Amino acid sequence: MLTTTPRRVLAAVMGLGLLIVYLPLAIVLVNSFNSSRTFAWPPSELTTHWWSQAWLSTGARSALRTSIFAGLGATAVALVLGTMAAFAVSRYRWFGRESVSFLLLLPIALPGIVTGIALNNAFRVAGTGFGLLTIIVGHSTFCVVLVDNNALARLRRLGGTLEEASMDLGAGVWQTFRYVTFPLLRSALFAGGLLAFALSFDEIIVTTFTAGAGVRTLPIWIFENLFRPNQAPVVNVVAAALIVFSVVPIYLAQRLSGTTSTH
Repeated sequence: MLTTTPRRVLAAVMGLGLLIVYLPLAIVLVNSFNSSRTFAWPPSELTTHWWSQAWLSTGARSALRTSIFAGLGATAVALVLGTMAAFAVSRYRWFGRESVSFLLLLPIALPGIVTGIALNNAFRVAGTGFGLLTIIVGHSTFCVVLVDNNALARLRRLGGTLEEASMDLGAGVWQTFRYVTFPLLRSALFAGGLLAFALSFDEIIVTTFTAGAGVRTLPIWIFENLFRPNQAPVVNVVAAALIVFSVVPIYLAQRLSGTTSTH
């Protein structure tokens, strides 16, 4: 009885937490098919009309392209810098190593508004025009840590014995990386890249401070049109599509992070 009761309480608390998190998302998904423009609940009739209207929205499609380009750019930067940082921390001993690890983690730990203000001031001082490039740079600051953490965990799990064996058998540094290290690291990098893209795609606070005039990502477009009566059904559909779209990379990243790839 002493062991059963805590488990039931824990299960109930966990179930309540999941309900609080996912019930609003489920309502958004159902409302995207609601024929009522005012989202009367429960829906009297279901329709796909708003989905076709959302696809025909030039503003939403333009914002979607911007979000995709920003996400891909930030992910590419994060993959390069995160992988290099993971190798530097896991394979070498040097002064300030722990400080660098802390600095990489700091942007994602800080409130987004602090990072956004800091980047905005830095770009203004440097005289850099705001646009897609500044969005990519801003997103890269917190995406790097996702790749770095995944790559670092995999490198520490692998150790260096396989690489040492490869070099003992006559392989060079690049041959060892290409045929031994990279294949074992590939799934971790892919998982980190998926998480980085998902985080960049959904980001709004840092984007607000780093986007130029007329540059809108999809989350910003949703926020700007949220309270416009004529746009409410379309915004609801875009939000529902964003929920579904965000689930895919996170699920794949979770699956890939669980693989060992050590054989």
